[in-house]
Amino acid sequence: MMPAARESLLDAAYAALARRPWAAVRMVDVAAAAGVSRQTLYNEFGSKEGLARALVRREADGYLAGVERALGSHAEARERLTATAEWMAVAARDNVLVRAMLTGCWSERLPSPTLSAVPSSSAVPAQRRADGPLPSPGDFVQIVRDRAVAVLSGAGAGKGNGELARSCELVVRLALSCVAAPPGEGGGGVAELVRGALYRQPV
Repeated sequence: MMPAARESLLDAAYAALARRPWAAVRMVDVAAAAGVSRQTLYNEFGSKEGLARALVRREADGYLAGVERALGSHAEARERLTATAEWMAVAARDNVLVRAMLTGCWSERLPSPTLSAVPSSSAVPAQRRADGPLPSPGDFVQIVRDRAVAVLSGAGAGKGNGELARSCELVVRLALSCVAAPPGEGGGGVAELVRGALYRQPV
């Protein structure tokens, strides 16, 4: 199947999830919304669980692509980390699946595929990848921290890698705390918190 059709099916599944709990989302409705047959949907994803894994994988990839953009968005290391923290908070606010992946809190409305790899007999490379392990909240902390360290050490941030890793992890964990418990009115946003933390622990 063409990648565009796979994306259309994933878009249709995501849109359906916004309207009803995952348990009530029907494969036939997802196929119809994407303009393909139900058999095409099953050929691509194998099962509703396979569709759920592919949807979670896509949202994880989109979130990490946003991290990459944020890390490349400024010249100065502190502003790169602040932009990354802001992206984490915005992505989690705007996308229920990203929020669930970052916090590990999967509501009953959402699909909650197992994070470990599942046996895959799919002939579709993208589905074989989706059937592989999915990132846990702890994995996301490590992935974003390590990516930030790699980008900032390459950008000549003036710290040893150990100190830089600690600063990057601090920022990631601060951003995640804002995802789990968003600051109240007048409590300052994630950018303010991160800038304050980095002021005491310069990058």
